[in-house]
Amino acid sequence: MTVIVGLVHNGRVHLGGDSAGVSGFSITVRRDPKIFRNGPYAMGFTTSFRMGQLLHHAFKAPKPKGDLDRFMTTVFVDALRSCLKDGGWARKESDQEQAGTFLVGIHGRLFTVHDDYQIAEPADGYAAVGCGDEYALGALHATANLDLKPRKRLTLALEAAGYHSAGVSAPFTYTSTRKNPS
Repeated sequence: MTVIVGLVHNGRVHLGGDSAGVSGFSITVRRDPKIFRNGPYAMGFTTSFRMGQLLHHAFKAPKPKGDLDRFMTTVFVDALRSCLKDGGWARKESDQEQAGTFLVGIHGRLFTVHDDYQIAEPADGYAAVGCGDEYALGALHATANLDLKPRKRLTLALEAAGYHSAGVSAPFTYTSTRKNPS
Protein backbone atom coordinates (compact mmCIF):
# COMPACT_ATOMS: atom_id res chain seq x y z
CA MET A 1 0.00 0.00 0.00
CA THR A 2 1.02 3.56 -0.61
CA VAL A 3 3.54 5.86 -2.04
CA ILE A 4 4.64 9.00 -0.25
CA VAL A 5 7.12 11.26 -2.05
CA GLY A 6 9.07 14.24 -0.81
CA LEU A 7 11.58 16.73 -2.07
CA VAL A 8 13.45 19.80 -0.89
CA HIS A 9 13.18 22.94 -3.00
CA ASN A 10 14.22 26.51 -2.12
CA GLY A 11 14.24 25.98 1.66
CA ARG A 12 10.91 24.12 1.79
CA VAL A 13 9.95 20.46 1.92
CA HIS A 14 7.14 19.37 -0.39
CA LEU A 15 5.28 16.08 0.07
CA GLY A 16 2.77 14.20 -2.05
CA GLY A 17 0.82 11.05 -1.30
CA ASP A 18 -1.69 8.68 -2.80
CA SER A 19 -5.07 7.62 -1.37
CA ALA A 20 -4.97 3.81 -1.52
CA GLY A 21 -5.97 1.67 1.43
CA VAL A 22 -4.93 -1.88 0.59
CA SER A 23 -5.78 -5.18 2.28
CA GLY A 24 -4.80 -8.32 0.42
CA PHE A 25 -6.18 -7.93 -3.10
CA SER A 26 -8.71 -5.26 -2.08
CA ILE A 27 -8.17 -1.54 -2.51
CA THR A 28 -10.21 1.31 -1.06
CA VAL A 29 -9.71 4.95 -1.94
CA ARG A 30 -9.49 6.67 1.42
CA ARG A 31 -10.69 10.17 2.19
CA ASP A 32 -8.34 10.63 5.17
CA PRO A 33 -4.99 11.92 3.85
CA LYS A 34 -1.66 10.18 4.24
CA ILE A 35 0.13 13.53 4.22
CA PHE A 36 -0.50 16.51 6.49
CA ARG A 37 1.08 19.24 8.56
CA ASN A 38 1.62 18.87 12.29
CA GLY A 39 2.86 22.21 13.62
CA PRO A 40 5.95 23.19 11.61
CA TYR A 41 6.35 19.64 10.26
CA ALA A 42 5.08 18.15 7.01
CA MET A 43 4.51 14.39 7.37
CA GLY A 44 3.49 11.54 5.13
CA PHE A 45 3.06 7.93 6.26
CA THR A 46 2.92 4.39 5.01
CA THR A 47 2.58 1.13 7.00
CA SER A 48 -0.68 1.77 8.89
CA PHE A 49 -3.55 4.24 8.84
CA ARG A 50 -3.70 3.91 12.64
CA MET A 51 -0.10 5.06 12.93
CA GLY A 52 -0.88 7.94 10.57
CA GLN A 53 -3.91 8.95 12.59
CA LEU A 54 -1.77 9.07 15.72
CA LEU A 55 0.90 11.14 13.93
CA HIS A 56 -1.74 13.54 12.63
CA HIS A 57 -4.03 13.92 15.63
CA ALA A 58 -2.24 12.73 18.80
CA PHE A 59 1.47 13.40 18.25
CA LYS A 60 2.58 16.54 20.07
CA ALA A 61 5.48 17.26 17.76
CA PRO A 62 8.24 18.94 19.76
CA LYS A 63 9.57 22.26 18.52
CA PRO A 64 12.96 21.76 16.85
CA LYS A 65 15.93 23.32 18.59
CA GLY A 66 19.69 23.12 18.42
CA ASP A 67 21.43 20.62 16.15
CA LEU A 68 18.63 19.25 13.97
CA ASP A 69 20.31 15.85 13.46
CA ARG A 70 20.69 15.35 17.21
CA PHE A 71 17.18 16.69 17.86
CA MET A 72 15.52 14.35 15.32
CA THR A 73 17.34 11.23 16.57
CA THR A 74 16.70 11.94 20.24
CA VAL A 75 13.96 14.40 21.25
CA PHE A 76 11.74 13.83 18.19
CA VAL A 77 12.07 10.03 18.29
CA ASP A 78 11.48 9.89 22.06
CA ALA A 79 8.24 11.89 21.69
CA LEU A 80 7.21 9.71 18.74
CA ARG A 81 7.82 6.49 20.67
CA SER A 82 5.71 7.75 23.57
CA CYS A 83 2.85 8.76 21.28
CA LEU A 84 2.78 5.43 19.45
CA LYS A 85 2.97 3.45 22.70
CA ASP A 86 0.18 5.50 24.29
CA GLY A 87 -1.94 5.03 21.16
CA GLY A 88 -1.48 1.25 21.18
CA TRP A 89 0.44 1.13 17.91
CA ALA A 90 4.11 0.51 18.82
CA ARG A 91 5.28 -3.12 18.71
CA LYS A 92 8.04 -4.85 20.62
CA GLU A 93 9.72 -8.00 19.34
CA SER A 94 12.89 -9.58 20.76
CA ASP A 95 13.27 -6.53 23.02
CA GLN A 96 13.38 -4.20 20.00
CA GLU A 97 10.68 -1.58 19.47
CA GLN A 98 9.22 -1.16 16.01
CA ALA A 99 6.81 1.31 14.48
CA GLY A 100 6.20 2.24 10.86
CA THR A 101 7.78 4.27 8.07
CA PHE A 102 7.10 7.88 7.17
CA LEU A 103 8.60 11.06 5.74
CA VAL A 104 9.10 14.22 7.80
CA GLY A 105 9.97 17.67 6.52
CA ILE A 106 11.21 20.40 8.83
CA HIS A 107 13.35 23.54 8.40
CA GLY A 108 14.05 22.80 4.73
CA ARG A 109 15.25 19.25 5.41
CA LEU A 110 13.64 15.94 4.53
CA PHE A 111 13.94 12.87 6.75
CA THR A 112 12.73 9.30 6.55
CA VAL A 113 11.75 7.68 9.84
CA HIS A 114 12.13 3.93 9.46
CA ASP A 115 10.30 1.24 11.41
CA ASP A 116 13.25 0.81 13.80
CA TYR A 117 13.13 4.56 14.57
CA GLN A 118 16.29 5.35 12.65
CA ILE A 119 16.32 8.77 11.02
CA ALA A 120 17.70 9.01 7.47
CA GLU A 121 18.27 12.13 5.40
CA PRO A 122 18.69 11.60 1.65
CA ALA A 123 21.73 13.32 0.11
CA ASP A 124 19.79 13.82 -3.15
CA GLY A 125 17.12 15.99 -1.53
CA TYR A 126 14.26 13.65 -2.38
CA ALA A 127 12.82 10.44 -0.97
CA ALA A 128 9.92 8.02 -1.36
CA VAL A 129 8.41 5.34 0.88
CA GLY A 130 5.76 2.67 0.39
CA CYS A 131 5.21 -0.09 -2.14
CA GLY A 132 5.53 2.36 -5.05
CA ASP A 133 8.76 3.91 -3.81
CA GLU A 134 11.09 2.54 -6.51
CA TYR A 135 8.91 3.89 -9.34
CA ALA A 136 8.59 7.25 -7.63
CA LEU A 137 12.34 7.45 -6.94
CA GLY A 138 13.03 6.78 -10.63
CA ALA A 139 10.74 9.63 -11.63
CA LEU A 140 12.26 11.98 -9.04
CA HIS A 141 15.75 11.13 -10.29
CA ALA A 142 14.74 11.59 -13.94
CA THR A 143 13.24 15.02 -13.23
CA ALA A 144 15.99 16.29 -10.90
CA ASN A 145 17.73 18.45 -13.51
CA LEU A 146 14.60 19.63 -15.30
CA ASP A 147 13.24 23.06 -14.51
CA LEU A 148 9.97 21.81 -13.02
CA LYS A 149 8.05 23.16 -10.05
CA PRO A 150 8.04 20.87 -7.00
CA ARG A 151 4.37 19.91 -7.35
CA LYS A 152 4.89 18.86 -10.99
CA ARG A 153 7.83 16.63 -9.98
CA LEU A 154 5.80 15.10 -7.15
CA THR A 155 2.85 14.51 -9.47
CA LEU A 156 5.04 12.78 -12.06
CA ALA A 157 6.51 10.55 -9.33
CA LEU A 158 3.06 9.71 -7.95
CA GLU A 159 1.70 8.99 -11.43
CA ALA A 160 4.63 6.69 -12.23
CA ALA A 161 4.03 4.75 -9.01
CA GLY A 162 0.29 4.64 -9.68
CA TYR A 163 0.85 3.31 -13.19
CA HIS A 164 3.23 0.54 -12.12
CA SER A 165 2.12 -0.43 -8.60
CA ALA A 166 -1.19 -2.11 -7.75
CA GLY A 167 -1.01 -0.62 -4.25
CA VAL A 168 -1.07 3.03 -5.32
CA SER A 169 -4.15 5.03 -6.31
CA ALA A 170 -5.18 8.59 -7.07
CA PRO A 171 -6.36 11.05 -6.01
CA PHE A 172 -3.08 12.54 -4.90
CA THR A 173 -2.72 15.06 -2.09
CA TYR A 174 0.05 17.54 -1.34
CA THR A 175 1.47 19.63 1.48
CA SER A 176 4.64 21.55 2.24
CA THR A 177 6.50 23.17 5.09
CA ARG A 178 6.85 26.88 5.59
CA LYS A 179 9.98 28.50 4.21
CA ASN A 180 13.08 27.53 6.18
CA PRO A 181 13.84 30.17 8.84
CA SER A 182 17.20 31.83 8.32
